[in-house]
Amino acid sequence: MEHNILSLRMERQCLLKKAEETEYIALYRDTQPGQNVYWHGFGEPPVLSFRTAFDDMEFNRQRQLDRKLIKGRFAGGNLGWIMDQDMDLFASLYRKPLTKPTLEQTEVLTLIETAGPFNIQQLKEETGLLVKQLTPILHRLQEAFLIYEDQYDGQWDRGWYRFGEMFPQVNTQRYTKTEALKILLQRFACRTVWFDTAMAKAFYRVPEKDIRMAAEELTAEGILVPRKSGYLLKSDLVLLEHYEPRELRSVYALHRNDFLYKIQEPSLKQMVKDLTQGLPYDCEPLQYLLIDGRICGAAVGHFRYGPYDLNDIVCNLPDAENRKEEILQAVMEVNPGGELKRFMGRDL
Repeated sequence: MEHNILSLRMERQCLLKKAEETEYIALYRDTQPGQNVYWHGFGEPPVLSFRTAFDDMEFNRQRQLDRKLIKGRFAGGNLGWIMDQDMDLFASLYRKPLTKPTLEQTEVLTLIETAGPFNIQQLKEETGLLVKQLTPILHRLQEAFLIYEDQYDGQWDRGWYRFGEMFPQVNTQRYTKTEALKILLQRFACRTVWFDTAMAKAFYRVPEKDIRMAAEELTAEGILVPRKSGYLLKSDLVLLEHYEPRELRSVYALHRNDFLYKIQEPSLKQMVKDLTQGLPYDCEPLQYLLIDGRICGAAVGHFRYGPYDLNDIVCNLPDAENRKEEILQAVMEVNPGGELKRFMGRDL
């Protein structure tokens, strides 16, 4: 059953057969909020690396221009991009009401509500506040879904609007948090096939007790079924009984905003820490190695704005040496211009 789950997960992640546009839109919806490439993707559209038969960065750039992808602060206050029709859903889950606004927050909000939109330089001139003072104020108002940053392209000069002006039809309290999680967990279950509450917590950044409550309600409704301290969709339990798994032979170097990394982030950080303990060079994980459907290693080194310092590849795969060329090729494909120094601690 475990291999069947892994194969079906890779299939539903479109890593066995690349997605065309219609399938991609469904995959993006189920793995929201979307993010851009970690570290080097500032200002770029979100991507689902390795999963498409087309350039999804350009596809999402157009969706941004058309306001079909909307920027906001969602999981843990992090920036992400959601599809416009799901704003009610994500606002209901992530909205942090501003119950005790400061004088500065009130001043900025009043300005935007009565005379906006403003960019940050205009707000600086109007309020006399410094940019470093304005930035956390804007972020807090954004988390309360009171204002909206209209980043429809990659430019830095962006307007801040009253949220209701941009989204007059959105009801930020349409769902309770449990109702919102129940919708999202069904999508999450579809794309992970099997999940536990720790995986959902790592991705959505909400308390595990809230996830457990939503999962228990879905179980009581016959939508999820418990399995090995986690959950499956009931429909998938039936499917897996007759599912013929695909042969999994692939290596992908995933960036640190990739969905499959984010759902396992705490345990993967610990894995790399264990694999690099005592090494005398920088060992920050640059990309994680998805080998035959499992993340079991990483390219480590140091982030730079040019090519990264690729100091080593670490891996807990028993036959890592036999997969060396595949691993090296996967790492170098996402590090153009870089120079890899070591493999499993040995100089190259």
